[in-house]
Amino acid sequence: MRQVASINGQDLREMFAAATDWLEKCVSDIDALNVFPVPDGDCGTNMLLTMRSSIEDAYRAPDRSASAVTQAMAKGALMGARGNSGVILSQIWRGLAQSLAGKESFTGSDFADALLQASITAYKGLSNPVEGTILTVVREASSAALAQAASGSNDLISVMEAAVSAANESVANTPSLLPVLREAGVVDAGGQGLYTILEGALHYLKGEIEQMQFRKPRMIASSIPLAARLPQMVAAEEVAYGYCTEFLLKGEGFDPDKLSLRLKRKGQSLIVVGDDSTIRVHIHTLDPGNVIRYATRLGTVHQVSIRNMDEQHQDFLEMQKARAPAVEIATVAVVSGDGLSDVFTSLGAAAIVPGGQTMNPSTKELLQAVELVVSDKVIILPNNKNIVLTAEQVQSLTT
Repeated sequence: MRQVASINGQDLREMFAAATDWLEKCVSDIDALNVFPVPDGDCGTNMLLTMRSSIEDAYRAPDRSASAVTQAMAKGALMGARGNSGVILSQIWRGLAQSLAGKESFTGSDFADALLQASITAYKGLSNPVEGTILTVVREASSAALAQAASGSNDLISVMEAAVSAANESVANTPSLLPVLREAGVVDAGGQGLYTILEGALHYLKGEIEQMQFRKPRMIASSIPLAARLPQMVAAEEVAYGYCTEFLLKGEGFDPDKLSLRLKRKGQSLIVVGDDSTIRVHIHTLDPGNVIRYATRLGTVHQVSIRNMDEQHQDFLEMQKARAPAVEIATVAVVSGDGLSDVFTSLGAAAIVPGGQTMNPSTKELLQAVELVVSDKVIILPNNKNIVLTAEQVQSLTT
């Protein structure tokens, strides 16, 4: 059985360059899982772009030590981080770099310690950490790696195998921790992305580069039964998701924790990471101008990205529709309560619209559901006599 006692920074760079190529093979599959924190279908893309930026800086490292390469990768990830998942991934790299600081090379035990620090750093970077996400996956992978190293097996392959196996189980378990995943019938996209990166790194360590060219990463199935259905996002259309706002803030004397407290009331999904001179900010807000104006009072703003998440959500729904199997006749059911929703889904309803007595859906909501399904023939089950007239209006809007 192949063993790897230790590797230097050059090997680590090539290992994660291979892992980035491995991730690229399933980006669209990961995007299709992306329903949390916003169903906008870009998680895999954001993680890939972040990894590419990280690897580009790794090739500019001043020497081949593990310390120099991981520091360069952490900087590249921070500067190029995209989206919620990309910023969290940059913090995983930051934790790895902190743990491997000063090391020319590292062993399996060193890598296990670095994964633990990566987990700690990633959790610290979020104002509101949520379990059932990439955070859970990196934490459980690091615990398994530490246990393997403590057992006396210190080679990198055995430690990485333990981490990959634990990441697999952790991703499969994410729907049991996060209700939105269970309701959408998917595992966590960010967790799947991290698993794929670790799996690609393991293939490299095992000398399987040629085999990777002719294979694709495995998409993990949930450990609990999930209904295969389109994301149940119809009613949420009336609530604006706002704008995914990201930028780099450069200056002097910054305190990331203090800035995080100041921005907490300006939006959701807030991540503020960096140091006293460079900070990466990610926030979902209805007023990006307000956030940017505040930041410009503190320093200079760079790499500003403002994306309309409502448009991204529509694109995501279209992507889901394109991936769904076509049916001759689809059924759209107006249903009240999660229990009945599960029943109708199990019976074959193609889309669910929350509604019933005293909570009648609009024509727009019913039309959106009809447009979601992959069929030219649709039956609407209105559930209440007060909804019948509204449902009848949909036909004229689809011809």
